[in-house]
Amino acid sequence: MAMATSLGGEPLDLMSRAYSRSNPSFARRAIRLARGTIALRSSIRMNNHGAAGEGGEGMDIPVLSCSEVIERMRENQAAETGQYLAMYSSITGGITTDPAAMVIPLDDHMVHRGHGVFDTAAIVNGYLYEVDQHLDRILRSASTAKITPPFGREAMKNILIQTVTVSKCQTGSLRYWLSAGPGDFNLSPSGCPRTALYAVVIKQYNDNSQKRRGVRVVTSSIPIKPPQFATTKSVNYLPNVLSKMEAEEKDTFAAIWLDDEGFIAEGPNMNVGFVTEEREFIMPKFDKILSGCTARRSLVLAKELVRKGLLAGIQVRDIRVEEGKKALEMMLIGSGVLIKPVLQWDEDVIGDGKEGPVALALLDLILEDMRSGPPEVRTPVPYT
Repeated sequence: MAMATSLGGEPLDLMSRAYSRSNPSFARRAIRLARGTIALRSSIRMNNHGAAGEGGEGMDIPVLSCSEVIERMRENQAAETGQYLAMYSSITGGITTDPAAMVIPLDDHMVHRGHGVFDTAAIVNGYLYEVDQHLDRILRSASTAKITPPFGREAMKNILIQTVTVSKCQTGSLRYWLSAGPGDFNLSPSGCPRTALYAVVIKQYNDNSQKRRGVRVVTSSIPIKPPQFATTKSVNYLPNVLSKMEAEEKDTFAAIWLDDEGFIAEGPNMNVGFVTEEREFIMPKFDKILSGCTARRSLVLAKELVRKGLLAGIQVRDIRVEEGKKALEMMLIGSGVLIKPVLQWDEDVIGDGKEGPVALALLDLILEDMRSGPPEVRTPVPYT
């Protein structure tokens, strides 16, 4: 039977019943394991270093029944802020609102081999922002990762919308994953009978005043992922994590990657943009980095700033570090930060060291687009 790892439901016995509709053998194994666990009330004596029988003051590690596991998970979740509002799992075949049951099988290849892709969409005033664009991207990522989705595109979109509907979340974030699925702990997913879709709705409170504050960045010393992997939004984020940690260790916001030719690439989970001395809005090409949905939308919205005379033009091209550091403005662009002004890169002050007018104007355009943009970027959620 597959063990579970928490994302944040139903109790596991109810989950196993749901699973039994498509996998009866799983349910039978679940019942046998639960009965055996309940009957076993022993404990393992271990010392403080985790080794058994070496003396010293030890601690008792209990063997828990299925219901006790659920109760402890529920207690742990109660100590959190309650930000996980609903989860869909194709493994259970339904949506749960109990964070204690928001779990993924531990033998899912996304968990132990990183064989999975993911994407996200903001929930703003009861609308999903750019869900179609993000959905198209996760399907491209899944194709690159050789993951065949368990459902077609429209069925996936319907599942995502229903999950947000059940959550009743008006402002927050929807995250979703396509995985090679559970099956075993081998390297190849050939033992996985079917792929999986997971989605979770996260409650968030947006403080737009914080988004307007500029930040400092550094050049990342962590090697950038090769293009085949950098252009795929997979769960293999260890380089991204280490890059972000490096930035935090230097008391900065993010670390900026350079590609193998020395051109500016991207941040750990955002794109970068600049305003040149000629007042052109420029952004690195997407052939070696992730094609950011927010970045691409900002290129469309920036046309309004050209019409207003705040910008002279827009380009997507290779950018050298020297040009970037001499720019009038630099900004980070992504679904998490939206448009974040950069005041300093390494030891170089960007522009006059203040939040630039283009970055702030583009932020306002993105925020307005999220609140009242056209139907192609805003999908209503049919709350009941």
